[in-house]
Amino acid sequence: MRDPIAHADQVYQSASSIAASSPVVASWRRCMTMYQLAPEEVRSPLRLSAREFANARETSARLIAGAGEEIDRLFHSVGKAGCCLLLTDSTGIALERRGAAGDDKDFHTVGLWTGTVWTEASVGTNGIGTALADERAVSIIRDQHFLSANINLSCTTAPIRDHRGELAGALDISTCRDDVNELTLSMLSHAVREAALRIELNLFRGAFSSARFVMVPNEHNSTAALIAVDRNDMVIGATRAARIVLKIDDRRIEAGIPAADMLQETRGEGAEDLIDAERSALKRALSRTQGNVSQAAAALGMSRATLHRKMKKLRLH
Repeated sequence: MRDPIAHADQVYQSASSIAASSPVVASWRRCMTMYQLAPEEVRSPLRLSAREFANARETSARLIAGAGEEIDRLFHSVGKAGCCLLLTDSTGIALERRGAAGDDKDFHTVGLWTGTVWTEASVGTNGIGTALADERAVSIIRDQHFLSANINLSCTTAPIRDHRGELAGALDISTCRDDVNELTLSMLSHAVREAALRIELNLFRGAFSSARFVMVPNEHNSTAALIAVDRNDMVIGATRAARIVLKIDDRRIEAGIPAADMLQETRGEGAEDLIDAERSALKRALSRTQGNVSQAAAALGMSRATLHRKMKKLRLH
């Protein structure tokens, strides 16, 4: 059993030491200076009223819908290992939970339940709160937690971003098991990051359901770098990874930029662009009708003779 008093002493010593520098110690300092918390303090996460919780879920309806299948899939993989999953919004409110009935008592005792608030201000350094504060994936293992009451808990958490690249929430795997080793936690960390990424892509595709999606070439070959393109080849959205690669923001997207220009694709100028666009439109129409000129002409709103003339001009015969 870990000593709560020794842990509190370690937090005070590390947080007050100029030499001590790490993301965990930085979080401990925030908890003491910004939130006026004490590591020996006995406290549970803030809990919302039923109405507050219902409002939080309504506000995050898209996040919940986009995350449901991924949470179920992840829990199917890790649930039997004594893990609990929480999906939170960007303020640390636990919106969704998955856990095995046999483990519920332990997790309920520490507050890993829907309607609770897992920010640093609420319960000090913890996986969810620190991931949201630092906006990066983190693992907070046992006595890395700020409160002595949570030093038997291990958490690994990944932030989730919305279709604009803004922080939307977090996905967390927590366990109270003593026999969890670094290898297991590393595997859980990878699993939660991958699930969070898939949720982000679900949110992105859902926000631009009528667009086509183009993967942006990047040195990491990341599938997360996507742009959404409308029927006029204009970029209407970009994931956070794509924004970083292309060095763009909402203002640049709203100003309007063709996908071909953003991706630096070689295209013709002026009249050549119009010719290419017309050729592409005819090819699509002919492809959809399996080469039937009469049907393609009808779909394009022109006569069969006009389509034949255009095909000859564009060398599509």
